[in-house]
Amino acid sequence: MSIYFTEEHEFFRKSFQDFLQKEVVPHIEKWEETGHIERFIWEKVGEMGYFGINYPEAYGGMGLDLFYTVIFLEELQKINSGGFAAAMWAHAYLAMTHLNKEANHEQKEKYLAPSITGEKIGCLCITEPFGGSDVSGMRSTAVKKGDTYILNGSKTFITNGVHSDYLIVAAKTAPELGNKGISIFVVDRDMPGVSATKLDKLGWRASDTGEIAFDNVEVPAENLMGEENQGFPYIMQHFALERLVMAINAHARSEYALEYTIQYMKDRTAFGQSISKFQALRHKIAQLSAEVEVCKTFNYATAKQLNDGEYVVKEATMAKLTSTKVADDVMYECLQLLGGYGYMEEYPLARLLRDSRLGPIGGGTSEILREIIAKVVIDGKVYKKAT
Repeated sequence: MSIYFTEEHEFFRKSFQDFLQKEVVPHIEKWEETGHIERFIWEKVGEMGYFGINYPEAYGGMGLDLFYTVIFLEELQKINSGGFAAAMWAHAYLAMTHLNKEANHEQKEKYLAPSITGEKIGCLCITEPFGGSDVSGMRSTAVKKGDTYILNGSKTFITNGVHSDYLIVAAKTAPELGNKGISIFVVDRDMPGVSATKLDKLGWRASDTGEIAFDNVEVPAENLMGEENQGFPYIMQHFALERLVMAINAHARSEYALEYTIQYMKDRTAFGQSISKFQALRHKIAQLSAEVEVCKTFNYATAKQLNDGEYVVKEATMAKLTSTKVADDVMYECLQLLGGYGYMEEYPLARLLRDSRLGPIGGGTSEILREIIAKVVIDGKVYKKAT
């Protein structure tokens, strides 16, 4: 893949691998058990510059290309904690993406700069109890009152929703306008009326996923991000990055599972030989490896287009749809190839299977993604960037 990765990229990969092994891996089991990632690691990640990979130098970032981000995402998937990985990338590529694109200079100084250093943690609040993929159907409202907005409503399935310091919140400022009446706000955790309940999940156990309630929260008008009633196009134009992130996560997770399983098969003997010699098992691995490689190659090509400034709605949607499905297949089959050991928690496949299952759900369900693709390839719909 040298057409995408330079020697500098590979130096970065090695240094990040070393960082994860030294600073993160020793704590993973505790965080998986407690469901809480301790504060010190956020600051260490920030101190190393990893949250600022592709953010402006003016706010403490490094302004690097998207393939450094690809490496960041890939290596996070190879320490067997989808929850830790999700907490990191939800902060860096959901909350911080909106700050970088929609916030003004004062807001960036207050929220983006300390997010890059790891002093502040953010979350993105869009999904609601009665509306997930249907963003325009959200019920949360922010009613203008003098120099404040009165925010009411609830959000759910929010990664970093319990322990974050600020929330990027979408709410309707003009409900009568439907999706043309949504605005985006940055809300401080300690504002009166903000509360959170931690949710108990199948996978991603290390991350704190919350349901957030807003009860007459007085949000200063200066906390409005971008233009009023332009929230829907802001949200839509960032979905391409979020879906590509999840596609990259999926192919990296698949590679990790396959590498582990292949080594297990080489070491495991049955009927007098390594089980890696049995054709039925070899060919299963061969098929899965081929599918993962195709996904990875397509994901890299899409990342290159996005890095070059193209609006990759179709490609990112296809990438997530396919890569997350392949990842689920990989986890299921790899667990099977480990036999009874695959079902044991001391082996990585049980957690990988649980963590992987969110792939076809989060960031737009596979059902919604198929409809988006159908609109492009059948109806000829063209998606354009917000102006």
